[in-house]
Amino acid sequence: MAFATPGTSSFTEFLNMAAPDLLPGNRAVPRSAENVAPHGTTIVAISYREGVILAGDRRATMGNLIASRDIEKVHAADAYSLIGIAGTAGVGIELMRLFQVELEHYEKIEGAMLSLDGKANRLATMIRGNLGAALQGLAVIPLFAGFDLDAPTGRAPGRIFSFDIAGGLYEETAGYEAIGSGSLFAKSALKKRYAAGATQADAIRMAVEALYDAADDDTATGGPDLIRGIYPVVMTATAEGTHRLTDDETAAVARAVVEARNAQPGG
Repeated sequence: MAFATPGTSSFTEFLNMAAPDLLPGNRAVPRSAENVAPHGTTIVAISYREGVILAGDRRATMGNLIASRDIEKVHAADAYSLIGIAGTAGVGIELMRLFQVELEHYEKIEGAMLSLDGKANRLATMIRGNLGAALQGLAVIPLFAGFDLDAPTGRAPGRIFSFDIAGGLYEETAGYEAIGSGSLFAKSALKKRYAAGATQADAIRMAVEALYDAADDDTATGGPDLIRGIYPVVMTATAEGTHRLTDDETAAVARAVVEARNAQPGG
């Protein structure tokens, strides 16, 4: 019995032995499932002076329809790291939860926290395990960011990692990154605004503006909804840990961005 055998520090490997059918990538799916499940869209990450920010819009689409206006696609992976997903929403949310358990399980078994590089590698392995489903239309692409407790003196402690559907892992060195259908527009906005060593307030403003620009040109990305009170999810990872901005804090930034665009609609 897998439960009575001395275990591995990887919860995913344990699950693969004990109940492999519970892993997202091991489930049978239709030949083509591309437009039968809600898809999450744009996520942006920005490294700044004290750490890193991850922010995501709230819209999920299913074909040409809005499946959800208030989905949350950015979460804390553990005490010092963040994960956001673009792609098939249900699989992505399940993968995020499994990754959270993976990191917690490792810490309980080994008595120590994985390094930030180790966490990124574990996530890459999990994405690789979903390749079969991804090739049938149920792709999930995460964006991973965190505060590096082992960062050498002089190097920015906030680090950002992106992935491809085959589990390829890439550390982003530009200081920002975006994924999802609106990523082209979000990265174009960040390319013009980003400056190394930005303050947290400036980085939050840049993240919300990048999502606003993405929503302006990509129908699958949702902008701030001032009528319904729906705003992007914005989270930070610093030496103090992970923190999610309150709705009031995000609303204040979003309203400032909208007011600025009212004065200058072209950009």
